[in-house]
Amino acid sequence: MTVGVNSLLNTGKGALLAFQSALHVTGENIANVNTPGYSRRSVRLEENPSIDFRPGQIGMGVNAREVIRHYDYFIERQYLEKSSTMHRWDALHTNLRNVEMLFNESIGDGLNNVMAKFWADWQNLSLRPDDMASRSQLMSTAQNLTQIVNQVDRDLSHFQRQMDDFIRQDVDRANELLRDIAEINRRIAVHDIPGQNNANALLDMRDTMTRELAGLLDIQTQDKGNGEFFIMTTAGHTLVDGREYFKLKFEGAGSSASLAPGSLGAINFQGSSEREFLVEIVDPGALPGPPSTDATFRVSLDGGVTWLKDDTGQIRKFDVSTTPQTIEGLDIWFDAAWNLSKGDSFTIVPKSGLYWYENTSSKMNITPQIHFNGDDNRRRVTGGTITGSFNFRDDFIGNFREKLDTLASTMAWEANRIHSLGAGLQTFGQVLGTYGVASQGVPLSSLSSGLFFGDKLQQGNVTVWVYDSAGLPMEPQQLSFTGGASPPNFDPATHNLEHVRAAFNTLNGIQAEIVNNRLEITATPGNTFAFGSDSSGLLAALGINTFFDGTDARGFGLNQEVFNNLERINAGHVNGAGEINTGDNETAKAMAALQYEKVNFRTSFQGRTSQTLQNFYGSLVGDAGAATANASFNFNYHKALADDLHKRQEEVSGVNLDEEMSSLIKFQHSYSAAAKLISTADQMFQTILSMK
Repeated sequence: MTVGVNSLLNTGKGALLAFQSALHVTGENIANVNTPGYSRRSVRLEENPSIDFRPGQIGMGVNAREVIRHYDYFIERQYLEKSSTMHRWDALHTNLRNVEMLFNESIGDGLNNVMAKFWADWQNLSLRPDDMASRSQLMSTAQNLTQIVNQVDRDLSHFQRQMDDFIRQDVDRANELLRDIAEINRRIAVHDIPGQNNANALLDMRDTMTRELAGLLDIQTQDKGNGEFFIMTTAGHTLVDGREYFKLKFEGAGSSASLAPGSLGAINFQGSSEREFLVEIVDPGALPGPPSTDATFRVSLDGGVTWLKDDTGQIRKFDVSTTPQTIEGLDIWFDAAWNLSKGDSFTIVPKSGLYWYENTSSKMNITPQIHFNGDDNRRRVTGGTITGSFNFRDDFIGNFREKLDTLASTMAWEANRIHSLGAGLQTFGQVLGTYGVASQGVPLSSLSSGLFFGDKLQQGNVTVWVYDSAGLPMEPQQLSFTGGASPPNFDPATHNLEHVRAAFNTLNGIQAEIVNNRLEITATPGNTFAFGSDSSGLLAALGINTFFDGTDARGFGLNQEVFNNLERINAGHVNGAGEINTGDNETAKAMAALQYEKVNFRTSFQGRTSQTLQNFYGSLVGDAGAATANASFNFNYHKALADDLHKRQEEVSGVNLDEEMSSLIKFQHSYSAAAKLISTADQMFQTILSMK
């Protein structure tokens, strides 16, 4: 190749085109200085190949090789991780602040103040047992107490329903992003030629969507170039595989089984819960089969990290049965035929959850879950607003509601236990129990009986006093049971509601029947009755002669018999002579003293504790405050990390107007110089042409 004027013109032409490209890209940077997601770009200039010549190699000018995007993929991966965590804690903190306000005892008459007034009203009643004004005040305070508990539970339940709406919106948006990212990958594969035609705008769009996706759930990315871009959850569930994407779905309750080869069985459930139930077979068994092959199982509510225990700290075992058993508020039973091996397991999800679909027929539960030790279930989703919303709905609100339910049921039991041993200003002509059973023929302490307080029953007996038409007491009578551990006493492990009905029917002056699975006792004509001692807890468990009704915060209320008749408030008791004295205050004093007595509480996540009722509620308020403070700390901490990584990325990919203006002047001068080069070459060419 000869070096001449033509090559000089080509060099100038190439320089003009190169600097024109550089000016265009610089102008694009300036124009998009405020465009979200835009990454700074520049032209990579490359010297053209030189040729050998005298006095040495002569260069052939410059070539605008490619437009490159300034972007740090390593920093971005770190940012995506911190951003997911930040958005999780942000969602938690925002929602927990609402709960903290709900339990704020400093803004008025909160539950703690009403509880204190409730005990004080019992104390006042003990001073004037027959005063109707004191009874009316007590009933008004008790009604306020139950209504506040009901309202707090409704508010918490409302928060949970709100979270369902938010989660559904986030999941829908995540699926849109996954679809769009997969489509962008397809377009990148068409347009992107590395080193020649970089699809920078498409890459910016994809990275912007990926950032938004990271705000919804925790992800990891891998880019192999040419549209081969992969997105997975931290746990390894593939969301985008190049041009393909996998859907997420927010679905309702369901169950699944993990059985060994040869095992057979299906589980059923009824009810709802914030927890997932992992049912694991401990002792193998079969049905049909001999009695020695009865199977047992244990239950975990946090994915198998901890297992339900009894009050002695031993892991509870439950019988595999076709009869529903109420376990932590959920009825569980098995199909009529099973052959189960040790280690077989079933997972019950009695709530709406998040599922990853590998295909239309294969799905995996990836609902965020926090173990009771505070650790995340790393096999599930652990970041983003989806996780924060699930954690708030299931773990935090779930814990708060469980403690509130425990407070309501424990207060009902402890108060009813005392009240059922007392007497009001009237004897009974008829009384209907407020607590019923699911199966009349099942021992009352069995989980299959359906009696909520069945586990609190003990061996013992009940004393009943019957009064004639003149109001004079007859001889005291006790129930008589056959069988059991200590006849004629009641044995909850042996006797069912039918046995209790039959035992009451052996007494003179009263008769009993079962109405809608509840016990009803009626005096014979001309008689009335009252209750004396009860060492078994049978009256309180069946809701007879009680003060409160309900077994959880939602249903916590007053016994309508007491609410409608103030004389049914038991301030006194039946003495050894069968007398009910109007000035007797034994029951009222015992109820007032309940304020300072330590009672037993049990929750699935904290186990068994012993404290006063108000201290237990105080711990619930403290839990809400501590959870909010912890969420605030974690949000601010991870936000600082994410902001720092974002700043570092901006230092690489952000547009600096001062730099761009400097580049603009530089390339403008370069363009002018290239134009001058062409002009000079043209003059040289004209000089040659003018030679004669």
